[in-house]
Amino acid sequence: MSASTDFDVVDHLIGLRPSDRISAIRDNRPEAREHLQGSFRAFFEPRDDSQFTLRERFAVAAFVACLHGVDAATRFYTDRLLDSGEGSATLLNVVLAESRRSATDGPYGQFRLELAGESTTGSEYVIDSIGSVDVLGERLVAALEHTHLLVFHPRDASRTRLQALLDAGWSTTGIVSLSQLVAFLTFQIRVVQGLQALSASREGDLS
Repeated sequence: MSASTDFDVVDHLIGLRPSDRISAIRDNRPEAREHLQGSFRAFFEPRDDSQFTLRERFAVAAFVACLHGVDAATRFYTDRLLDSGEGSATLLNVVLAESRRSATDGPYGQFRLELAGESTTGSEYVIDSIGSVDVLGERLVAALEHTHLLVFHPRDASRTRLQALLDAGWSTTGIVSLSQLVAFLTFQIRVVQGLQALSASREGDLS
């Protein structure tokens, strides 16, 4: 199974053509374009996925895209999860159901000392459905709960929060890769949202 792509993923998510003005703007920042695409390949075309399987990466990516509510990214990553092998349709259905169940606003979290007044509280996500646990398995249950924490409770992330991942069988290397993937996906999706807004704004100026 491979996520190999011969196209620029951000361009694909936005639906850019080489002749589009936004594409020209991106071309003015070749290093940014290259680094985003390179990061995608590093995460989804890994040389070794023994600590964090490609299927787990697709599941996390689909979950993150759904949490952010970006349709193009959701379609892109859910399609890849769906193509990830036997039982993928059932897994995808559970990931989508859990993303809907865990949808919220945020971010939430607790500040300390002089910033304590800016703290905001929000419910924490726990997968407690027996059906979901059976399909996801212990590793993905812990991974999706941790992913939700990073997306909506980033200030509450701590070493003690990692114990659930360790208890579920994640290695230290796998945990680092998981956290890096969530950070990358969040950044990639925000870039897509920003470029979509810029594209819509420019289209409005021309109308």
